[in-house]
Amino acid sequence: MARDHKPSLRRARNRATRRARNRASHRVRTLSAAAAATAALTLGTTVLLTGPARAASAPRGHDVSGHQKNVDWRKARKKGATFVYVKATESHTYRNPYFSQQYNGSRAADIKRGAYHFALPHQSSGRVQAAHFVRNGGGWRNDGKTLPPAVDLENNPYKKINKKNKCYGLTPAQMRRWIASFSDEVRRRTGRRPVIYTTTLWWNDCTGRSTAFGRNHALWLARYSTSPGPLPAGWSYWTIWQFDNGRGSLPGDQNLFNGSHGRLSAFTRR
Repeated sequence: MARDHKPSLRRARNRATRRARNRASHRVRTLSAAAAATAALTLGTTVLLTGPARAASAPRGHDVSGHQKNVDWRKARKKGATFVYVKATESHTYRNPYFSQQYNGSRAADIKRGAYHFALPHQSSGRVQAAHFVRNGGGWRNDGKTLPPAVDLENNPYKKINKKNKCYGLTPAQMRRWIASFSDEVRRRTGRRPVIYTTTLWWNDCTGRSTAFGRNHALWLARYSTSPGPLPAGWSYWTIWQFDNGRGSLPGDQNLFNGSHGRLSAFTRR
């Protein structure tokens, strides 16, 4: 997931961010040949598919941050973008300076959009970061065009600066409490549980293979390969799959939604 240059961090942190984003990736060519499931599950009030969607029919989307600056949304729509997540905030102080152009511009181009928060769990509580997020773009409206809020939980990109491990120095129990606190505050303020963006390895290592969140949080899985691979503990299916970290035809990272266009529309509703 893209991370912006933050005014509150020194140049060394910015260099660390750029190095973190230059990790190796493989552009997806095809999804798993497994047949798509026809049954659907109701997750809270959101209808989701249980099986992998075929690449030819899955709604295409992407995610952007301050790295992409002002995006040509009409061009993105012509290239097939049907949904996008826009970075709103990071920790409890940073705000994406391009958020308004990206968030409002995508809606004007008839692209379903949502906001995401990049979590730094060692800096402040989940509740504090969730409040900052919702106050600065992370809200939700039941308008059929707004995706649920999302939280980005992944490897600590500033390890050389903050001297923390990939789990930000938190124990699995502490991390579980942080995520629960963030989720509860987002739900209190918006009425929706946040989508959780993560990798299987990070989740299993940093939460202790927690199964507490899969039943009521949609999974946004990051894996740069030709298939989603094993899922994090607690989930039996993915909702969004980030399969490429910036080399596709759409601005930013490339994503697929696990279902039809009708299911994507349902995902924006309660």
